Amino acid sequence: MKKLLIACSLVLFSVMAHAQTKFCFVDSEYILKHIPEYKSAQQQLDDLSEQWQKEVDTKYAEIEKLYKSYQAEQVLLSEDMRKKREQEIVDKEKAVKDFQKQKFGFQGDLFKRREELVKPIQDRVFEAVNKYAEQYSYGVIFDKSGDATMLYSSSKLDKSADIVTALGYKPGDFSGEKSAKSGAKTDPKKK
Repeated sequence: MKKLLIACSLVLFSVMAHAQTKFCFVDSEYILKHIPEYKSAQQQLDDLSEQWQKEVDTKYAEIEKLYKSYQAEQVLLSEDMRKKREQEIVDKEKAVKDFQKQKFGFQGDLFKRREELVKPIQDRVFEAVNKYAEQYSYGVIFDKSGDATMLYSSSKLDKSADIVTALGYKPGDFSGEKSAKSGAKTDPKKK
């Protein structure tokens, strides 16, 4: 798999070099750190996740108490009472697992909330990257913060600060304050 990925990368780079395509990379994590709405959305998601996890932990603690109580009283219970208590424990465990799946699972409430809060911000960044690529005739822009691994990257090719500026924020300032020349165009040739 790695050999195939390396071979494809070499072919891609050789085609790009032959076609004299301009390319650069951005760091989407760096860009997102400059956007206050993203920080706020991330905090809301963290708080929600923590709240739901506390509920899960509380429910599991209740189940643990029920189980210990059942173990202590098991020898004194009739067959019907043992089965009833065992079923109660199993039902509560199933309910907690269903709750976890509903909140944290694929397409669960946390996923949906993330889509609602973060996707519009990511769309703005994607749009800014596309405009930047068109404005300065870049054929390819890589995101170095994802799964794509770069063995070497020149800092001259990092255009993350330019995207932060294009979004109207001041690079290096993580407070989220807009820069004075919001939306100003940055000439990459001056970098």
